[in-house]
This record gives sequence, C-alpha cells and structure tokens, in this order.
Amino acid sequence: MLDGKSVILIGMPGAGKSTIGVMLAKELAKDFVDTDILIQSREHATLQEIMDAGGYLHLREIEADVILATDLDNHVIATGGSAVYSDAAMKHLAAYGPIVYLDADLDELRRRIHNYDSRGIARREDQSFDDVFAERTELYRRYADITVNCNQTSQGDVLKSLMSQLGMSASD
Repeated sequence: MLDGKSVILIGMPGAGKSTIGVMLAKELAKDFVDTDILIQSREHATLQEIMDAGGYLHLREIEADVILATDLDNHVIATGGSAVYSDAAMKHLAAYGPIVYLDADLDELRRRIHNYDSRGIARREDQSFDDVFAERTELYRRYADITVNCNQTSQGDVLKSLMSQLGMSASD
C-alpha cells in the first residue's frame, strides 16, 4: 500500500510527531526526516533563535521554503507544528502520501510540554498555548487524511492505531 510513498505527520508540539515518526519509520523500513531539524540545519540556528532574530512569520516562511525544497519519497516525515500555515507546503507534502494528524488534547499537551516560551513555537507574542491550539486544530483537521488519538495512551498503542489506519499491522 505504501510502496515508495511517504507518511507525513502533523500535530501540535508535544503530540509525538518525532518520537512516533522514528518508530513508524522503523516499522515501515523508511527513512525518517524531521522538518524542524532541516530548518535548523539550513539556518544554523535553533527555531527559537530564528524567531528571536526575525519573528514568527519569518520562521513560518523558512519552514514553507524548506518543505517546498524537499523531495521526500519513501520517508516518514515529522513536520513542525506550524507547517499547516502554508497551503503550498501542505499540498507539496500531500503529493508524497497520506497526512496523519497526531491528535492530543490540550491537557495532554500541557502535561508533555514544559518549555512553551523557549521551544521555538511559531506564534504571535500575545498568543497563549490555548490560543495556538485552537487556531491550529482546525488546520490539522483540514489537511489530515488520517487522525490518530494520542491522549493518555502509550507510544506503542499510538503506533498500532496508526499502522492499523494505514492498513498494516505493527510488529510486537
């Protein structure tokens, strides 16, 4: 079903895109890439440093440019949480395979994220985590082909659910 295709993971910071992405890549025998790392590598700076120097909209522009410059057949791709702000970037990614929304609720994300102000989350200065969550959730749902509930469940269970929704079974 996924021969040569990629699987693209979207969701809020803390939803588990990078962690689940590595596990899924291992299961599917695909390469793994995290677009946040591609950004940091290209810019020689952390996401927070990029935002501090040029603002959150600058970070979003770089993110879209980096995604649009990629050719990622046969990968598991963990995107930055703000990738969904670029329709062009999301259409580019969708051409490679299914887009999976790792859906974690606000309480779950609060339990997982303790560095909100220094994590490099592309947002207006006046936006709280709740505001960002509300704004992005609509976008994640719009672009998702598959949604996986990540609330109060183990990474293994998230992986099994994802594999099942991809029409495959996970090894134990």
